[in-house]
Amino acid sequence: MSSAYLPETKLDLFSVPIFSRTTIGTAIFRSAAFFLAGVVFLIVAYVLSEGWRGLTPGFIFTRAGGSNGEGMFDPEHSGVFDMVVGTVLLVFLMTILVMPVGIITGIFLNEFADSRSWTSRIIRSSINNLAGVPSIIFGLFGLGLFVLTIGSGIDAYILQTKNPVWGKPSLIWAALTLAVLTLPVVVVSTEQALRAVPTSIRDAALGMGATKLQTLWKIVLPQASAGILTGGILAVSRGAGEVAPIMFTGAVYYMKNLPQGLTDPFMELGYHVYNMATQSINIDQVRPLLFSTVTTLLLLTFLLNAVAIFARARVRRRLQNLQHD
Repeated sequence: MSSAYLPETKLDLFSVPIFSRTTIGTAIFRSAAFFLAGVVFLIVAYVLSEGWRGLTPGFIFTRAGGSNGEGMFDPEHSGVFDMVVGTVLLVFLMTILVMPVGIITGIFLNEFADSRSWTSRIIRSSINNLAGVPSIIFGLFGLGLFVLTIGSGIDAYILQTKNPVWGKPSLIWAALTLAVLTLPVVVVSTEQALRAVPTSIRDAALGMGATKLQTLWKIVLPQASAGILTGGILAVSRGAGEVAPIMFTGAVYYMKNLPQGLTDPFMELGYHVYNMATQSINIDQVRPLLFSTVTTLLLLTFLLNAVAIFARARVRRRLQNLQHD
């Protein structure tokens, strides 16, 4: 047969089957995810390889020595016990403050508020804008509102004292500042967890005579509890590593004693890393101590996340047992 009778074939890129284009897109996004995971793994591996040598029980449970904190820069006698205690107290208090507000806000936006109302639009816009604010701005915000306005107002009008008690940087104000910083994370996670609950479950409960509040409390929240706790895990991860917001609101260079109350300042691991990296005269001598402190911060963050993940797993297991019963 002559070639003149053969049908003309053209390569059309848009004629590629849809599953092939989907496979290509999946491969691209998967490669990007593996690349990001690899970068994080390399950073963590490098820090751990440099810092594990100095990570001894004596280093973790020893307090910073010296009358003025000069022992913090001595690799042979320095410790991070004060910083570990301050970090744990800060993250614990921040979680207690941010979780109720974030959960209630997420419930209101998803279950009660009309998405077209001006109230819902203002709240959502505020949350979106809050998520994009640089962390240093939160530090200045906390200093201006919590320390200089609320704290000084308590001292002047309630305690009527000239010596600052609440009107100074302290643990409570730093925790409140971090709570505002991590609030969008909890709100968004709560909304997503509530949306994941099937509508049919809500309709079934309402059809059996339950009120909307009873349906929310007995049916929806238990189903969404694991996702809500995920927001708490993300908040802990971000709050434990922030330095800029607490520089102005509570963290200090050195303290002789551990914080005794909410109005006391505190030492924190992230802020201590910043001090060692910027205030040390002999950086070569301090470098092993710096890597050991960073390693301690990473391990402490992993430990706090592990506790939150364990709590989430228990909630899921309890919910599955109730469903089987």
